[in-house]
Amino acid sequence: MSSPLKIVAGRSNPEFAKKIAKALDRKLAKVQIKNFSDGELWVKYDENIRGVDLFIVQSTMPPADNIMELLMLIDAARRASAERITAVLPYFGYARQDRKDQPRVAITSRLVANLITEAGADRVISMDLHAPQLQGFFDIPFDHLYAANAFAKHFKELNLKKLAIASPDVGGSKVARGFAKRFDADLIIIDKRRPAPNVAEVMNIIGDAEGKDIILIDDLIDTGGTFTNAAYALKKAGARRIYGACSHAVLSGDAIEKIEKSPLEYLLVTDTIPLKRTSKKIVVKSVAKIFAEAIKRTNKGASISSLFDE
Repeated sequence: MSSPLKIVAGRSNPEFAKKIAKALDRKLAKVQIKNFSDGELWVKYDENIRGVDLFIVQSTMPPADNIMELLMLIDAARRASAERITAVLPYFGYARQDRKDQPRVAITSRLVANLITEAGADRVISMDLHAPQLQGFFDIPFDHLYAANAFAKHFKELNLKKLAIASPDVGGSKVARGFAKRFDADLIIIDKRRPAPNVAEVMNIIGDAEGKDIILIDDLIDTGGTFTNAAYALKKAGARRIYGACSHAVLSGDAIEKIEKSPLEYLLVTDTIPLKRTSKKIVVKSVAKIFAEAIKRTNKGASISSLFDE
């Protein structure tokens, strides 16, 4: 018999947590999260969570307070005798710092994983990690969800002809290849060189873009440079229409302006990160129901991998 299920939201993306709760026909558990005048955080559960199966919904994008809130919510839940604590991270921030690619740098994604585990989380649920092997940084069960099903359903409704799927860099080719199989479409890979952090230069297009409708897909967009440069390159190579899709719309700096000026028809994103502002070129596809189903199956001890076989 499963323990009673409760969902609590941090402040990084409360609307997303509300959508999950609504999909499960539940209300969010009551919690107080405050900042003292010096910025120090304070959290308190305002209802009994002893013996419950608790799911804490909190994306860990900057500012660092989002991570600290998550850790404090986990710690408070552990001390309040929750039966099981699951950290639900719609977007796992710091995932790009996953290796020592130069001397004297921190492997921050491993540090965040250690902090979540040591705080008292029993398992983690997240979506479209920047590198799937990050699951190995956790010494607790990790359920990895995917937005691809939601994206595929959206684009199949457009009934695009002469379709190709493109990756804006070599690193995303595996995701693009899997997406191309869903549509029986051609695959295009952009070969780029990055001369400095957050600066991308397109070098070569591997594949034929001439006269094709193209879906340019990536796991996240930060400054937008890589993604929009890829769109320009594809258009120059003769692409007919270019649509974008990304799981996590970080969109820092002037990324939204870059997307609005780009040749993209529009960019399809999920709601794992709240948009800083709306745009006619950005379409949001909610994945809250995917998380809701994963939470329900976790609570009942059912398979989550089968969720993506359907």
